[in-house]
Amino acid sequence: MHGDANADVDTDGAILLFDGVCNLCNGVVQFLVPRDPAGRLRYAPLQSDAGRAVLERVGLPEDVDSVVLVEGERAYTKSAAVIRVAELLGWPYRLARGGRLVPRRLRDALYDAVAARRYDWFGRRERCMVPDEDVSDRFLR
Repeated sequence: MHGDANADVDTDGAILLFDGVCNLCNGVVQFLVPRDPAGRLRYAPLQSDAGRAVLERVGLPEDVDSVVLVEGERAYTKSAAVIRVAELLGWPYRLARGGRLVPRRLRDALYDAVAARRYDWFGRRERCMVPDEDVSDRFLR
């Protein structure tokens, strides 16, 4: 099944995989889209066929519990993904690269603490978000 899905997924450019039923994650995607007018980022829920195909392509398990940014063959997870996305957005978000001065273990511990409580704090959806028609080409299916 995943072999067929891989063939249908265009994997050029940066792809952000996110928890499609998480309100926090969906809110972050809705924040990112207008701040990326050039469309450098494309999106797919982790739960989607496209998301699973991208995970398989970069050798990550389907049950990964992190935001994942994939650029070519490189995959960033947790805090590294957040920082890299900010860099791709440009000024002033690029300032987040200063976060690399904090040891990754500490950054990821903070990421994990929020991720573990995201449904309690922000809630969850019954199904993945449907993008607005004007940006639907940025979402992989």
